[in-house]
Amino acid sequence: MRHALALIFLTASPALAVEPADVVVVANKTVPESVRVAEHYLAKRKVPAANLVLLDLPAAEDISRADYDSRLAGPLRKALAERKDAVKVILTVYGVPLRVGRQDPGADEKAALAKLAPELDAARKAVEALEKDKADPKDVAAAREKRDALDRKRRNLSHDESHAAVDSELMLLWWDRYPLDRWVPNPLYFQGSERYRKASPPAVMTCRLDGPTPQTATRLVDDALAVEEKGLTGRVVIDARGIRFDPKGKDTGHGYAGYDESMRETATLFGKTPLPVTLDDKEPVLPAGAAKGVALYCGWYSHANFVDCCGYERGAIAWHLASSEATTLRRPDSKVWCPNLLKKGVAATLGPVAEPYTVGFPKPAEFFGFLAAGDTLIEAYARSALFCSWMTVLVGDPLYRPFGQAPLLAPADVRPSPAGGQNRSP
Repeated sequence: MRHALALIFLTASPALAVEPADVVVVANKTVPESVRVAEHYLAKRKVPAANLVLLDLPAAEDISRADYDSRLAGPLRKALAERKDAVKVILTVYGVPLRVGRQDPGADEKAALAKLAPELDAARKAVEALEKDKADPKDVAAAREKRDALDRKRRNLSHDESHAAVDSELMLLWWDRYPLDRWVPNPLYFQGSERYRKASPPAVMTCRLDGPTPQTATRLVDDALAVEEKGLTGRVVIDARGIRFDPKGKDTGHGYAGYDESMRETATLFGKTPLPVTLDDKEPVLPAGAAKGVALYCGWYSHANFVDCCGYERGAIAWHLASSEATTLRRPDSKVWCPNLLKKGVAATLGPVAEPYTVGFPKPAEFFGFLAAGDTLIEAYARSALFCSWMTVLVGDPLYRPFGQAPLLAPADVRPSPAGGQNRSP
């Protein structure tokens, strides 16, 4: 996991309350199981039948940028055009592609890349030669800076980071044009500036019912409904790494130390609630079988290597902060965390479809704090996700409100995390 750039926001968040009628369900009509999962959700949550949109999509987890535009986003935009203002949530289901591919370079960009290639190759060799000769550190630094600048130019021309989670891209369904080179700041983020929010087209909250099998996908709503009647109970497990955060240091709150501190703040926050809390604040990750009866879990860092550290209560929400944990949701042999957490019975998880940097994840204290204050799953995520058109996907029933009957925290208890971190409006 690479460190993030500091880029974020400030002010009060918008009202996001959602009802079944606000949810549009998108299924793949070429996959019978996809349609069945969608119909199950409509029946269980009493979503109007008119809110089901069936699209002709590839059955694979990946979709090209061209197919995303022509077969998914374009037809969906057309289907919803007359009720644009009524669409608050888009729920994709099993059978809908998970990841959209990168934008292909245009003719001018390809020509620029061909011209750039020998210059970048020469810059790389110059750095290697200076390092080998143990040259003056200033000369080495200058050579590295030149190499890195050329490599950034190459990445921009080749659109290396223009791929994204389909659902994150769909948050910007109503945006005509936006940069694909990287992320777009999320207008729904609770610290986002009012100025940015008002200047932006509408953003849509997104989520998916998915998993290794169609039965897993339907279970997510069944578990949510069952648990909502009495509320989610169990242990809170936080597996941090002991990385100290210094508000006066280089980490603005969006790097390793900032996220580790947010995990500790999550433990402190839930220490005010009736739920028992386990905080492990050291390496390595918790071993297999470390905790039972777990309602909420957040930890790191075991990259693409699931560790069966917890036994989960029905309705549990769990995610692991690492770079590849939703690169697939359906491959049965995968070792990434999201599908394996779903196999272990959790009702909701989230993770990246490709390298997200730390900022691809919500701050744990914000996301879990909003849940404890009574938000639905989709509201908690939309208010704590920093970016759209990026890498992270939320899996679960968007209307799931685990603490809706008896919130554990007041909204005012949920503060920007980590304390002392920097938040800047776009």
